[in-house]
Amino acid sequence: MGWLYMHRDSMGGHATAKAYLDAQFTYAREQPDGGSRGFNVVASACVGNRVYYAAAQRMENGIGHEIVAIVCLVRWNPRDREGLVFGYKDMDETCGPNEAACPPRILALLSPTDNAYALAWRERCRVRAERAKRRLEEGMRIRLARPVTFTDGYSGDEFVVERLGRRLALRPPGGGGRYRIRGIATLDWTVVHETRVHGTVFA
Repeated sequence: MGWLYMHRDSMGGHATAKAYLDAQFTYAREQPDGGSRGFNVVASACVGNRVYYAAAQRMENGIGHEIVAIVCLVRWNPRDREGLVFGYKDMDETCGPNEAACPPRILALLSPTDNAYALAWRERCRVRAERAKRRLEEGMRIRLARPVTFTDGYSGDEFVVERLGRRLALRPPGGGGRYRIRGIATLDWTVVHETRVHGTVFA
């Protein structure tokens, strides 16, 4: 499905992207046989107002069945010149979404699956969540899995963590500029343990 944009008055009175999408994915549709089918959002989050993640339970005749993940790319711009303040593009976990920052509390609610794309996506989310727990500390030396190129043209994969005021910055080991990398906590990096050679002391 492509992007769907709308004016605020088309959001059904919902004040936020999360509230609108919660309502959008909670529904029951009558079937020709007199029954009903739909979904019920059990838990959700709109991370950074950029990506919506939901655990949605499939409902049939009012009875809950498996719980799956829904992912929506979100564009929220209350100051849009044309008044199209909200847009979204939805998919489910079986599409193997590129966005993989689903909160662990939502992942924990999902039913077991044998879909390869969904399994791979869930694992990427778990890995990202584990990486996010790590903390950079002043003096730490880290190596990124791949080099990063900055606007001044410098490209590198190894940095030393320094404190600049209340924030931490990165500098190349040999000196030079100070850099910041957005979302570095969730990137693939390792700590470089430096080997120190101590002089021999003779009695």
